Amino acid sequence: MKKVIRIGTRESQLALWQALTVQDELQKIGYQTEIVPITSEGDIVLDVPLYEMGITGIFTKTLDVALLTDKIDIAVHSLKDVPTRLPKGLVQAAVLKRADCADILVYKNQLDFLDSKAGNPVCIATGSLRRKAQWLHRFPDHQVVNLRGNVNTRLKKLEENEWNGAVFAKAGLERLNLIPEKHLVLDWMIPAPAQGAVMIMTKASDGFSLEALSQINDTNTEICTRIERMFLQTLEGGCTAPIGAYAEIKDDKVYFTAAVFDVDGKQKIDIAQNASLLNAQNLGTETANTILQKGGKELMEKIKRSLQKNE
Repeated sequence: MKKVIRIGTRESQLALWQALTVQDELQKIGYQTEIVPITSEGDIVLDVPLYEMGITGIFTKTLDVALLTDKIDIAVHSLKDVPTRLPKGLVQAAVLKRADCADILVYKNQLDFLDSKAGNPVCIATGSLRRKAQWLHRFPDHQVVNLRGNVNTRLKKLEENEWNGAVFAKAGLERLNLIPEKHLVLDWMIPAPAQGAVMIMTKASDGFSLEALSQINDTNTEICTRIERMFLQTLEGGCTAPIGAYAEIKDDKVYFTAAVFDVDGKQKIDIAQNASLLNAQNLGTETANTILQKGGKELMEKIKRSLQKNE
């Protein structure tokens, strides 16, 4: 094992945490590694919502190029940021055991603004179209404003602005030990497909890295996130589309919940299904096709038109 595996990662604190975790897992089983930080366009342009940037894979493209040009051997990603169709020559080699995939509301004062009788204007911040759509579906009278940047930047912006609160992925704050006391788990909000999962990508031709990564792969997480991402792919929704999907394995059965929202949260098509673990291979695709037959096709076309206006 003399070869050093070069681990490519974005430079944000959270991305580096993910890369260091992968490094630790590989070193535990005897591999030599090196961290290679790479700046992505998604980390540079912070004043524009992701869905207005008009492309998917904004956080992954730079690492894709680094892999294909042999600058790195493996790339570490938050799986929810990865397009469902990978570049030619690259493959998903492993996913780590999934963290808590819940979304949380970090709030500043009290939670009385969630009471519809409160009467005062309410403003919530998020850079995610999925979170925005689900929030407006539940609280149609609230205002939702854009919030971009790394975790520390977003927490600071929340303190500096007159917003009531902001929505974050619980896993991100938890990994950096930044969960404030004033937070609320949004158990009604369906997470993004593959939220909370760390994925490692490499070249299909790199047998050494594929062998190494196969040893740190978590099978249950792989199964669940594949179902969620097949649901997303079948709907032809990019990483920024207002789509939620969550699969969970309990007692040899897979339970799957998913929903599609229009951009302003007024329309929602949801579904909940389950299958035995042995027969769950096509659960994501089948569930997506059911959604499409229930009006999802027209809703997805409406979403695409809305997103195209912002390109």
